[in-house]
Amino acid sequence: MLDMLDALAAATADGFPCAAATIVRASGSVPRPVGTSMLIHQTGRITGSLSGGCVEAAVVAVAEEVLADGQPRVESFGYSDTDAFAVGLSCGGTLEVLIQLLQPGTFPVIPKPVAPCALVRRIDAGGTAQNAGGTAQNNAAQLLLVPDPRRAASTAGLLADHGAALAAMLDMDPAHAAARLAPLLASGRTGIVELGGPVLFLESRLAPARLLVIGANDFSAALARQGRLLGYHVTVCDARPAFTVPERFPAAHQVRVQWPDQYLREEASAGRLDARSVVCVLSHDAKFDIPVLIEALRLDLAYVGAMGSRRSHEQRMTALRDAGLSATETAKLHSPIGLDIGAATPEETALSVFAEIVAARSGAAVSGQPLRALSGPIHPFTRQHVSH
Repeated sequence: MLDMLDALAAATADGFPCAAATIVRASGSVPRPVGTSMLIHQTGRITGSLSGGCVEAAVVAVAEEVLADGQPRVESFGYSDTDAFAVGLSCGGTLEVLIQLLQPGTFPVIPKPVAPCALVRRIDAGGTAQNAGGTAQNNAAQLLLVPDPRRAASTAGLLADHGAALAAMLDMDPAHAAARLAPLLASGRTGIVELGGPVLFLESRLAPARLLVIGANDFSAALARQGRLLGYHVTVCDARPAFTVPERFPAAHQVRVQWPDQYLREEASAGRLDARSVVCVLSHDAKFDIPVLIEALRLDLAYVGAMGSRRSHEQRMTALRDAGLSATETAKLHSPIGLDIGAATPEETALSVFAEIVAARSGAAVSGQPLRALSGPIHPFTRQHVSH
């Protein structure tokens, strides 16, 4: 739902409610992750998609009922082997979808539409939602928008800022719920929290993950474009001012003229790197490569890769070991960078690199083989966290 807040404001700008359908549970192979939402206006206008077409018509039919009577529903959609024409997911998974009525003003305004935030909703039948003005709605979901997940990432912080709202939502002491929600807020996860009666659905939106591209060349420009397309905050860094000019890297959010190892140390010390951050070293120059890789491999990052031939890789590994890096640290290096897809141009190379980045960040046991050659679910990213 968090990626639909702007669309929600537009959908209710005429003063009429709309129905919001949100995936709250998923299992098996499904095309969209938990938290994905679709809006259905009473005029019939639809924004967003839950499954790419498999279940949308059935969800719209239920949404029309919700718009008529205001009563929320949780509907389950799965593949049916016995009825080929049943409403279901042809990819074989199962979705549980919450369809609820949202009045104008349900959500407070977020000053920055893409700012980090989190949304807590009560999705069992025991809640009574309220809109931003405090007017009760006949709705089984309550809403709590957390504008600063970092501050709320501890039980004390969450209680200090939102304890009263949680107490009203749950009609009970909020301490237990806060203790269960805080770890999910800290990690930026989305999922269900079951409290032995009340059931909460937490959706998190963090700041964009960082992509640090080391080296100012055509491959870096292509990687910056690909990174921005995939939602990364992109920085290109090189110590050579003649090459490192913003005009060469229009897709980068930041172009920095600085020794890369110094820049990485500063960013890490300032807390601007985390376990989602990606560092790609494309400079092809040992005096830049080795110092920045020493820094990067000692950090907790999602991915560290370096471009170069196999001979360059062996020389690089020797230099890193001589610098005192452990076998565990050097094992984190993806070098030569990218997957073998026959890439030749900078743009194809960027695709190769990001294929490997996605595989590394997914945390799944991926093979890199064609999907047609494999068995099992093809959408492992839809796994969610459930806290009991």
